Amino acid sequence: MSTLPINPNLNLRRTRRATTSLRALGAKRKSLWACILLSAAALALSGCGHSQAAIKLPDTEVLVAPPFQRDVPIHNEWVAILDGYVNAEIRPQVSGYIIRQNYKEGSFVRKGQVLFEIDPRPFQATLDQAKGELARAEADLAKSTIDVNRDTPLAQKKAVPQEKLDNEIQAQKAAEAGVESAKAAVERAELDLGWTKVTSLVDGVAGIAEVQMGNLVGPNSHLTSVSQVDPIKVYFPVSEQEYLRAKHLSSNGQALNLFDTSPELILADGTVYTHKGRILLADRQIDSNTGTIRLIAAFPNPGNILRPGQYGRVRIETGFKKNALLVPQSAVKEIQGGYEIALLGPENKAVIRPVKAGEKVGNLWVIEDGLNPGDKVITEGIGKVKDGTPVVPKPATTQEEGR
Repeated sequence: MSTLPINPNLNLRRTRRATTSLRALGAKRKSLWACILLSAAALALSGCGHSQAAIKLPDTEVLVAPPFQRDVPIHNEWVAILDGYVNAEIRPQVSGYIIRQNYKEGSFVRKGQVLFEIDPRPFQATLDQAKGELARAEADLAKSTIDVNRDTPLAQKKAVPQEKLDNEIQAQKAAEAGVESAKAAVERAELDLGWTKVTSLVDGVAGIAEVQMGNLVGPNSHLTSVSQVDPIKVYFPVSEQEYLRAKHLSSNGQALNLFDTSPELILADGTVYTHKGRILLADRQIDSNTGTIRLIAAFPNPGNILRPGQYGRVRIETGFKKNALLVPQSAVKEIQGGYEIALLGPENKAVIRPVKAGEKVGNLWVIEDGLNPGDKVITEGIGKVKDGTPVVPKPATTQEEGR
């Protein structure tokens, strides 16, 4: 087998071409990395430009208005508890076993409506026995009456002894008394039988039943309660000083009588009850432990929405405050148990000021301290500003409400 001769010039040319290709590939890689670095630098420069632009924040626009100033009524509030106008405890008059409950718990019931039934059979038997005794007494009375009527003319003619007639007259009177006693026994038995149907004593809302079917009950057993809740009573304690002050003089010297006012009821969720009430009476004495006197008001309760045991607050107008300063409720911020407002200060910068807030009147809030009539109040946007924040003020178009 023959071998081809090796050409050294050919191998040298191949080696040179490979070296040239590697050098070209390295140059391309260097060019690619240079492009990448240039692009990254351009992005970095672009990002710096955006960061510099983001430093300038948009102006904070707020609505500004002076406080309203007018006379407002002054109210006092007291914690109140609601109770039924009449609370009737339903108890049986006779002893026996409960066999039926005829009402739905928590529903409205009428006076005389049957709520529970007690087994009537023993009372029916007693009534039948009493009627039998009455029939026997009436028969005895009839016989004695016949004897007296027969022997009276005979005794006048001396045909029968007078003593016999006297005995018959006494027997007739005893029979009459026996009839009356038997009638009373029948009436008593009828009452007991009627009391096996336990009825409601008033129109009102019936409570949850305290007994179950088959329970043995008696006059000391409490079956349920029925409360008349329309109208509903509201009890609230007033201090002795407040009572005397409101009874004689209000804050502006005008005569004021609590019994001439129409109290409002603020419910537990903060809403004002639709209907106003009237004060019925004051308790007979001051509580020596608390120094308060209980007042009782009545409120209409259509639909039986209000129920005994609820809590609320009674609010009564006790006078007027002259030239009170009021701001919209949106201008007041509650913080850590206090209140603050934002004012427009010099150079259109916000000034945060703590204030003492009074009662709310419609959509306005009375500011008792910390505000002057000439201040410019930020009515909208208080949540966007801090003390010293530059703002762009615009006049508010808020309309005064709550009159």
